[in-house]
Amino acid sequence: MSIADIFPAGLQGRLHACDIDSGRAVGLGAGEPVVLSSIVKVLLVLEFARQAAAGVLDPAERVVVGAADRFGGWGTAGCSDDVELSLRDCAYFAMSVSDNTAADVLLHRLGGPDVLGLLAAELGLDRTRVAGGPRQLLESMFADIGARDDAEFARLFPTLPAERVAALRVFDPSRTTASTPEDMTTLLRMIWRDEAGPATACAAVRGLMARQMAWTRLRSGFPGDVRVAGKTGTLPGLAMEIGVAEFPDGGRYAVAVFVTGGDAPRIDVDLALGRAAATAVGMLRDER
Repeated sequence: MSIADIFPAGLQGRLHACDIDSGRAVGLGAGEPVVLSSIVKVLLVLEFARQAAAGVLDPAERVVVGAADRFGGWGTAGCSDDVELSLRDCAYFAMSVSDNTAADVLLHRLGGPDVLGLLAAELGLDRTRVAGGPRQLLESMFADIGARDDAEFARLFPTLPAERVAALRVFDPSRTTASTPEDMTTLLRMIWRDEAGPATACAAVRGLMARQMAWTRLRSGFPGDVRVAGKTGTLPGLAMEIGVAEFPDGGRYAVAVFVTGGDAPRIDVDLALGRAAATAVGMLRDER
């Protein structure tokens, strides 16, 4: 199979995979802009880990997530009552179940979205831009269709014509948090090589990514003896994940896959994403 045939008919995708140690890579649309959605949380937890390693903040510092902080979703975002937890646990929930509220609370404590843009620039991720945190992303979706809350959004969104959906800011890389597949594998390679900050900070991010609950995307494409650490992102009609596959023989491969699924069932899109990632990594392993 050629790299051009890596996605099945009906799905459009962009992909980049690289050998973390040798730098060899394969890609399809690897330099094209893509929206990041929740994948930006990798930058978030990296900034948290760097500040913790530098002694700027105490990872055990307690925060209270109240009604005004919650805006729907998994983890603390879906709780009915106030929750007290540490900054370290906010990072855990942001990564493990993509908790938007925990991520938003943590981002506020770190200094706001601008710190993530500065981090991306410091790491040389020149095609990565951060337009806001999880709350700003959701608020832009609500505003663009005139919804007052997530319940109204869930009611209105399915009724929108395709051209109205396509016009939402969250689908436009020039108007939302965005990057390229190649920038994202560069980020992963730096984290896995302890080049994105202090070694303790990079190790903390690797550990958090390994605790992600999602298994139907990258992880589904690899055998059980391959260790996969990743972070997903999801928007209506879009599925994405970046991560690292570590093989028993020591091979380490960073992968970033972004798929437009159209009307295909979500599970079909997820599994196709995993197969595409595994195919790309297989190409790199065949070249060794």
